Amino acid sequence: MASDSTPQPGRLVLARHGATEWSRSGRHTGRSDVGLDEGGRQQAECLGRCLAAYSFTEVIVSPLRRTVETAEIAGLMGRATLSADLMEWDYGDYEGLTTAQIRAERPGWSIWDDGVPGGETLEQVAERAGRIVARTRMVSGDVLLVAHAHLLRVLAACWLEAKPGFGRHLVLGPASLSVLAWEREEPVISSWNASSGTPG
Repeated sequence: MASDSTPQPGRLVLARHGATEWSRSGRHTGRSDVGLDEGGRQQAECLGRCLAAYSFTEVIVSPLRRTVETAEIAGLMGRATLSADLMEWDYGDYEGLTTAQIRAERPGWSIWDDGVPGGETLEQVAERAGRIVARTRMVSGDVLLVAHAHLLRVLAACWLEAKPGFGRHLVLGPASLSVLAWEREEPVISSWNASSGTPG
């Protein structure tokens, strides 16, 4: 019996960008184009050393400054493509606010359940993430994504073929690495939120 010659998709490696002044203070940073702080630049250097062990067929990066800077410092931009589908959740009227500030006006607020006025819905974020997942599953070999916490959490849910809201159960630290892979034909999380040995 002839073997199936269809190439098996590789792993999907997720790298969150390094820290920014806004991320350290807990401010929702969607489309505001803030750059890395000094600690975030050091984190990106460590991330680059960890990623040197991989060989990627494709590298896809969010076009926002903090992700591009992370990829540049990590030595990845020379072979990267930018994709607006990897941009962070558009937080609309809640851009720049902390959860505590939002809950002062909306007690018990959760982005996963209550959304953001003037921004994207969870379903819209999942639609973008789903396009990236579909794109990477056509690639034979490992693919690296350099992007943002909420977007990558939704994307992981899409990889697992779960509801987008499953992302609420996944946490991602700055400059962390995660690997989405396969167990036979089942999409799985191989590792999640691994530290790249970065300083806080």
